[in-house]
Amino acid sequence: MSIEEWQRALRRQFGVEQRFQIENTGEEPVFSEFRVTNPISKNSYRGAIRGSEPGDNFCSCPDFATNTLGTCKHVEFMLATLARRRGGKSALKAGFQPAYSEMFLQYGARREIRFRPARACPPELVQLAGDFFAPDGRLLPEKYTAFDRFLSGARRLDHELRCYDDVLAFLAEVRDAERRRERIERVFPQGVHSAAFENLLKISMYDYQREGALFAARAGRSLIGDEMGLGKTIQALAAAEIMAHELGVDRVLVICPTSLKHQWEREIARFVERTVAVIGGLQARRAEQFGTASFFKIMNYDTVHSDLDLIQAWSPDLVILDEAQRIKNW
Repeated sequence: MSIEEWQRALRRQFGVEQRFQIENTGEEPVFSEFRVTNPISKNSYRGAIRGSEPGDNFCSCPDFATNTLGTCKHVEFMLATLARRRGGKSALKAGFQPAYSEMFLQYGARREIRFRPARACPPELVQLAGDFFAPDGRLLPEKYTAFDRFLSGARRLDHELRCYDDVLAFLAEVRDAERRRERIERVFPQGVHSAAFENLLKISMYDYQREGALFAARAGRSLIGDEMGLGKTIQALAAAEIMAHELGVDRVLVICPTSLKHQWEREIARFVERTVAVIGGLQARRAEQFGTASFFKIMNYDTVHSDLDLIQAWSPDLVILDEAQRIKNW
């Protein structure tokens, strides 16, 4: 059993054991949208059931959004609950056969936009979809930039076509990533030897540090996993500077162990010309510090959970995690 299969099995077992409340907010008895509520925490999440395989379904919970497994305890709870109802198991086995066509986001290690035709899909829509989607329903990689043309053409047909919010959000994410890469390639055409590196920091960087900074800035989200002493802090700050100069980033949150907060403050002062605020003290004091104007704010992991509202209100453009494995505890 792979790690992914084991993690799915854990969520399946946990989901079956829960006493969540489920409400059908859609139109169909099985393949529909649902609201799942934890009666203890009072948290509610929106879910959608489209099949029984990983990646077929959707949940708005944080675990589903980040685990790359294509499932979560809420999805597994919904599937188990529906399978126990009359006709539920046979419906799940037969598969989803909607009266409408839809575009949905399939979740997993790699997220993909997919097209599912209706039972009686118009031939014109099938033909149009063939220009944008692979035979298995995946949106072709080279068609992401032309996706709006597919939507425009489909809307001219007298047929219901559903396109969900997470599809549009993912599409915007893909387009933003492409624009980010193109912008950075224009400014750093010679890679680590580009002139834009000359005055990026107060110090000169090694080529491997420049490469790490470029990698992080291009990716938008990344892990810098160099050994201790090779300058991960320098690479993170250089990536932040690239994103500030080229992408408009002007609020950076650094989350680190308590013992490293003032070290980060010193490193920032040493390497870049930016304002910095160290967040600490009681919550009222921390709220006041979040209200001050500064490019960098530095906080420790222990206060992340209690300060989520403050973090969201400040709305950082970039988050840097030092000893990032610790975020799993908060």
